[in-house]
Amino acid sequence: MTIPTLSFLPLFLLLLFSTTFTLSSSMDCNKIDRAVLLSIKQQLGSPSELAAWLPATNCCTWFNVYCTDTGRVNGVYLSSLNVSSPLPPALGNLPELTGIQIEIMPGLFGPIPTSFSKLSHLEYLEISGTSVSGSIPAFLTRTNLGVLVLTNNKLSGPIPKALGGLSNLRYLDLSGNSLSGSIPPGLLHQKSRFLMLSNNKLTGEIPRDYSNGDIDTIDLSHNRLTGNPSFLFGITKPMTKIDLSWNELEFDMTHVMFPFHLTYLDLSHNQIKGRVAKSLKDLKLSNFNVSYNELCGEIPTGRYMAGHGADCYLHNKCLCGTPLPPCSGGN
Repeated sequence: MTIPTLSFLPLFLLLLFSTTFTLSSSMDCNKIDRAVLLSIKQQLGSPSELAAWLPATNCCTWFNVYCTDTGRVNGVYLSSLNVSSPLPPALGNLPELTGIQIEIMPGLFGPIPTSFSKLSHLEYLEISGTSVSGSIPAFLTRTNLGVLVLTNNKLSGPIPKALGGLSNLRYLDLSGNSLSGSIPPGLLHQKSRFLMLSNNKLTGEIPRDYSNGDIDTIDLSHNRLTGNPSFLFGITKPMTKIDLSWNELEFDMTHVMFPFHLTYLDLSHNQIKGRVAKSLKDLKLSNFNVSYNELCGEIPTGRYMAGHGADCYLHNKCLCGTPLPPCSGGN
């Protein structure tokens, strides 16, 4: 069986899946693991999509079940099942699990089961597009997570500071929930780090430690964040995407030096002042937006600035010059 195509995931996550979820169909699956999988099927209400999950068959050949070369189940991928049930606690009874992916199941509800605390080998957990609710449990620190994706669910409450104790966590996406409170510092570790917390109800200032180290992506858009985030910027920073749009952030952009490798920058719908930074001329941005701020003065021209249309600058205090109307003598 081959790994499902997960085009929405970054390449390093695909690599993680391909090394985490391996299958040896010649080896019969562990009998206890098979019984647990049948229990998971029952707890989901025995959906028709899992009709092939049958007793006395090799569970390593079941659709979207992945095994080690010794027949232990180490990965489960469940998508678009027609269910109306809680998230199955029995998943926590598969001790060799390194990866769980559950997506596009709006009928799945309830909290993240405490049984997940037993999954000490778990490296990848995704629960997305469900009605799973409650808080993000601190007991996830008993796992070995490097990737945690809990997106477009009904989770609420604060982001647990304890998640910073996951020493291998480098990819965190909690977007599309109702999380509140401040962003804890020190959540990410290792190289090539990603922090996505968009479309929540987060408040307070962005912790300064997210300007340090090898961070590729920061998306904190559509929250209620305040303060000056300019410490995130700097020409030598390795970031490729920064999205801070739809917050209440405030700083003077005039002399900011943006990361040289940046390809995506959205600072729209904030309280940014000053002029459009000249450093933007050297950035080949596929997405750029500073609209709905308090910027003023003439827009820099030359190099890559020609690729940005008027919609990138709309609704500012007094911006002028190409691609907006020409400046008057006072600008």
